[in-house]
Amino acid sequence: MTADRTPWRTLDPRTLAVHCSWLGAPLGSLALTALATGGRLDTRAWITLGAIAAVFACVTAAGLVTCLRTRYRVTADSFELRTGLFTRRKRAVPLHRVRSVDLTANPVQRLFGVTVLRAGTGGAGGGGSEGQLRLEALSRPAAERLRAELLARAGTDRHTDPVLATFDPRRLRFAPLTFWVFGGVFAVAGAAYRILHETGLEPWKFAFVRRAFEDFGNSALWLTIPLVLLAITAVGSVGAVVLYLENWWNYRLEWTDSATLGVRRGLLTTRAVSIERARLRGVVLREPLLLRAGGGATVRAVAGGLGDRDENRKRSTVLPPATRAEAVRVCGGMLAGLAPDAAMRAGELTPHPRRALRRRTVRGLVCVVLPVTLALAVLGALLTPVLLYCAAGFALVAVPVVRALAHDAYRALGYAITGPLLLIRSGTFSRDTVALDRNAVLAWTFTDTPFTRRSGLVTATAAVAAGEDGYRVRDMSAAEAADFANAATPGVMEEFLYRAP
Repeated sequence: MTADRTPWRTLDPRTLAVHCSWLGAPLGSLALTALATGGRLDTRAWITLGAIAAVFACVTAAGLVTCLRTRYRVTADSFELRTGLFTRRKRAVPLHRVRSVDLTANPVQRLFGVTVLRAGTGGAGGGGSEGQLRLEALSRPAAERLRAELLARAGTDRHTDPVLATFDPRRLRFAPLTFWVFGGVFAVAGAAYRILHETGLEPWKFAFVRRAFEDFGNSALWLTIPLVLLAITAVGSVGAVVLYLENWWNYRLEWTDSATLGVRRGLLTTRAVSIERARLRGVVLREPLLLRAGGGATVRAVAGGLGDRDENRKRSTVLPPATRAEAVRVCGGMLAGLAPDAAMRAGELTPHPRRALRRRTVRGLVCVVLPVTLALAVLGALLTPVLLYCAAGFALVAVPVVRALAHDAYRALGYAITGPLLLIRSGTFSRDTVALDRNAVLAWTFTDTPFTRRSGLVTATAAVAAGEDGYRVRDMSAAEAADFANAATPGVMEEFLYRAP
């Protein structure tokens, strides 16, 4: 009867203004197109802009109905939500099922002082409508109060725990150490071209564009191409720093209470993610190739209740690119004493057999060097002898590069059991060291192919109900795989093992 007397709450009225603000996009596009063409719009531009305006109007109307028909309340034991106009829906989630409560606000929502609250419940699918409750949108103070209320009513004990990491401007030097420094420039250029093309503007018709390409073709390419690459690198580096600031400004990683790990970050779009200690299954120390060359690393949480795989990858990052020493320290702090810092060092991992090195070398030569060399050689025989020299040059350069990458990938392989943790490391372009709680491993899967069987290798996958759902120990000795899995998770493999008399 107490639940019946609990009043229903509504969304903030400013949510309506947020939805209506999206109508500014087609209007702004119309204004820019009219300005670029001197007020002359062809039929195609009008049709495109009309379609955009119609889509935004429909989306906005649906959002208005959703906001007007959404009611919620927190009772003694559940979180209830009512939505819908023609088809009304009511959901009641027990508070003990609330796994995380996250706050997100994009620039428009921040302008109006509202934020979006997502309460993860760890339901089926993780990230769909059954896996979370979403309120769009509440005032910032109301969202903070509701977040604290949900976490407190779910059974957490409030007290201050140490802060694991905060924003440090010195980390900005790691921002350009990513391949997206180059890819991001081309992605932005492609998006700009598509927008202009959809509004009826052809960039190739602009005089300065034609002049730039003519000057480029008539210049000394041996000098112009390096300068263009240098300019792209500079522009991409500046963009990477700006993106880093937007994502990680006001960053703070801390234990907000005895059972909740909180991550807050963002400049224009603010994000606040909470991870329940009971759902934290481990950590991933990630070292992409360029970042590793600069002595940096990032940290991700292996936790349940963060949504489906795509949503989990966005919300599980708890430390931006930083020094490797700081990343190791954060890993130890997240595991709350289960993982000493030394557990992430390479010397404590068991190496893989040399057959794994041969497999990586052969795979690189067969899958990369051989096809490209053959293609250039065939084209050279059919078209021009110049391509034959290109084939020989590519083979001379690619073979040592592939061998070096294969050796690096082999040196990255390793596994170990350290107290309550299972450690797995692999990868060269993105080297990942995974520290898993052994009690979180639910099952093991052993995979081989005709080639790995001949080499006596097998890939063991530890199934975990969090993160990527499974973490692979690639190309380990087949004779040791079952015993290792049984030692890591006693009792899980026992009935499948055959002991010789």
